[in-house]
Amino acid sequence: MKILHAPRRFYLLSALILLVAILFADCGGGGGGGSGSGGGSSGAAGSGGASGTGATTGGSGSTGGTGTGGMSGSGSSGTGMSGGSTAMAATHDVLTYHNDIGRTGQNLNETILTPANVNATTFGKVGFFAVDGKVDGQPLYIGSLAIAGGTHNVLYVVTEHGSVFAFDADSGAQLWQVSTLSAAETPSDNLGCPQITPEIGITSTPVIDRSRGAHGTIYVVAMSKDASGGYHQRVHALDLATGAELLNGPTEVVASYPGTGANSSNGRVVFAPSSYAERAGLLLLGGVIYTTWTSHCDAGAYTGWVIGYSADTLQQTTVLNITPNGSDGAIWMSGTAPASDGSFIYLLDGNGTFDTTMNAGGFPAQGDFGNTYLKLGTTGGLAVADYFAMSNIVQESNVDKDLGSGGALVLPDLTDANGAVQHLTLGTGKDDIIYVLNRDSMGKFNAAGDNIYQEIAGQLSGGEFGMPAYFNGQIYFGSVDDHLKAFTLTNARLSATPSAQSTMTFPYPGTTPSISANGSANGIVWAAENGNIAALHAFDPANLATELYNSNQMGTRDQFGAGNKFITPMIANGKVYVGTTNGVAVFGLLKG
Repeated sequence: MKILHAPRRFYLLSALILLVAILFADCGGGGGGGSGSGGGSSGAAGSGGASGTGATTGGSGSTGGTGTGGMSGSGSSGTGMSGGSTAMAATHDVLTYHNDIGRTGQNLNETILTPANVNATTFGKVGFFAVDGKVDGQPLYIGSLAIAGGTHNVLYVVTEHGSVFAFDADSGAQLWQVSTLSAAETPSDNLGCPQITPEIGITSTPVIDRSRGAHGTIYVVAMSKDASGGYHQRVHALDLATGAELLNGPTEVVASYPGTGANSSNGRVVFAPSSYAERAGLLLLGGVIYTTWTSHCDAGAYTGWVIGYSADTLQQTTVLNITPNGSDGAIWMSGTAPASDGSFIYLLDGNGTFDTTMNAGGFPAQGDFGNTYLKLGTTGGLAVADYFAMSNIVQESNVDKDLGSGGALVLPDLTDANGAVQHLTLGTGKDDIIYVLNRDSMGKFNAAGDNIYQEIAGQLSGGEFGMPAYFNGQIYFGSVDDHLKAFTLTNARLSATPSAQSTMTFPYPGTTPSISANGSANGIVWAAENGNIAALHAFDPANLATELYNSNQMGTRDQFGAGNKFITPMIANGKVYVGTTNGVAVFGLLKG
């Protein structure tokens, strides 16, 4: 690993890393603070207060700290590896989906991989970590962990067979494996639906908190089926070093909420485990693990659920249903994850009931928010704090052209042409429109036209089934059957047309890019291509027409089999990890 020796460069880089960590850190609760959410947003009193069946416990956590930033690192160096693997130098953790709770997708601590050495001559597939099922969740990474009698960089991998694996991230040695299945259980069958197939175990990306427990904790949601045909959804907390269940876990997901919507009884909608899957990644915020639930196969009587669990006890702390008096409106987001600015939660909801009759605050009168861009408050339990709904929201829902296929991105604070700081979030779904929203005033619903910060139509094609990434004032989108495209932010405004694009296009489901860089230097845009022969691509972020590498350039040397739909490359410590149908393909610098 290259080390910066010049003091000035070292302190500048350290300051940048500290700034990024502060921006996306776990703020210990929903109030105040944050990264400029602004508080006091229109309608902040919200709609749809928290209610549920679980025990309500504190859950703020006395051990705060490193859990959600994703880019704060262990910083250890020079520790020898057991098992004959390579020595470790300064490493940084990837604790959550897309690197941070803003879901920017950028790892700004990558000092090994550069545009100069990522090419087919010096870079390629260096390993494959085989597992027992599909890898739909993004792998996570911990640097310099005391585990298995030594100190290792560790890769955590979850599978649809219901297993969690810990691998030496450098050598591929398996350090532990645990099953989330209880006695006489199997992973859930796919109930005749090809969306998640052939089995459903762990679909979503877990989240890690190094500060909780003796060695740190990984939180996982798993689905299973028992011998009597009953279906289960459970939240697990596992010790990072041993895989042991913590906090008297797992906790069974059981919930109800006031309402008369789909699958309701006696004035409450009820969560039915067989009707849902946890597709979106977990969010750890303020000592609470937030789960968001998609329907299983868009079938049956379902609604939209967000359920929180204490990171300290695994007890349920808060429940919100966003279509309690209607139907549908599940939270899918193509395997991305809810985003946060450190105070509020942002997500894009799937097609479902939306009440076009508003209350005095401009919120749906019956509390049904299907097919909306949501801002959720967390103080005192979950509630809708603000939202945006397109003027043609009902028509889009009726033809399944909803926002829910895309993920939300929270941008760092930006200064506009008048010197005012803007707090923005953006995303898109199946309608190909880029919605840029002011987090302090999302826009709500206006049948006469959208009243939002910025709206860009006609520049993406095929729908967004994933999410963009952010780096150095650029936003990178990879929609279905489209080029990977860069849009430039200038004075807190997104360019109306792409500033660059790749020569190739990405088939369904498009691509969710990730970024590696050393601060603002040596940036690389990574993108996974789906297909019978999948591929990993690397592009120059300043000019996407320049492809640095792809894994099909050298015949079969770097190939890793068929694609696996909603896969996001994860970069850590000189390696790129790509989930596949039966393991994780590992890319890095070739030896000698």
